[in-house]
Order: sequence, then C-alpha cells, then structure tokens
Amino acid sequence: MKNLYLLLTVILLTSCSSIRVNYDYEKTRDFTQYKTYNYFSDVNTGMSELDSKRLFKAFDDAMQSRGYTLSQTPDFLVDIKSSEFQQQRNNNVGVGVGGSGRNVGGGISIGLPIGQSQLGREIIFDFVDESNDQLFWQAVSESNYKPNASPEKREAQFIALVEKVLEGFPPKK
Repeated sequence: MKNLYLLLTVILLTSCSSIRVNYDYEKTRDFTQYKTYNYFSDVNTGMSELDSKRLFKAFDDAMQSRGYTLSQTPDFLVDIKSSEFQQQRNNNVGVGVGGSGRNVGGGISIGLPIGQSQLGREIIFDFVDESNDQLFWQAVSESNYKPNASPEKREAQFIALVEKVLEGFPPKK
C-alpha cells in the first residue's frame, strides 16, 4: 500500500510540477563502455544532509534499474551540485489611466504582481570518465522547490527529478 501511495505521489508530482532538463554530451563517446559508477569523494550537493540522502537513494535506484552498478572501481564518477533561486513572477495585472480631450494627453501605468514568487532549484549532474578525468555527459535540471514539503513529498520529488534527468542517459543516437 505504501508503494502504491508513493507511486501515485510521483505521478501526481510529475504531472503537476514542471521539471525542465537540458542535456549535453560528447558526441564521439562510446556510452556502451560504461557499466559502473561512483560519486566524487568530495561531492557537495548544496542541500541538507537528509535531502542529499534522498537524492542519492533515488539516483542509485534509478541507475541500478538501468543496469549500472555502484562500484569502488568505477568506469565513471558522478558529481552533483545544486543551487536555489527565486523564480520570477510572470503574472502581472496592468492598471492604466489615460487622458482624453482636445490635444491633452497623459497616462500612468502600473504593473501589479499576482501571487507569490516561488523558489526554484537547479541541480547539475556531471558524469566524468574515471580513466581520463573528462566530462562526457551533463544534465542541468530546474524544478520548483518547496522548503516546507513533507519528507514523503521531497522523496517523491527527487524520484521524479532523477527519472527525468536519466531519460537522457545514455543519449540516443
């Protein structure tokens, strides 16, 4: 029952929230050579320790379901960095006053913001080849961030985010 609840929450979050991901990768790289991964020893996600654990668990589960193995002797290393930002409000109401009458004109216009601004979070995933220390794949994700969300909602958000990020790995040629 708990798994069903978590699955429904993930579906709800992915349908309601907007997770945007941009990918970049080295076109000449043979991605079939990569089977094992690990994290940089000095990874600093920029998130709380609990959120970092949630993100790493979601990432490990998703990678394992795709056939990759966490290893002490990895083929590639993963670095994860994040930052929070204030999203711009795009909703405004314009109020204007104009003059009329015989060659007399004037006007005042004011844009009033509607609603509250939201927090956003950018998370960057870098995949670096262990043998030559070169970046070969990168995903930059942006999503809404609610600092007061429950642990269950945070976990579901990270699962949805990682699934969206890993849709582009390995790249389809």
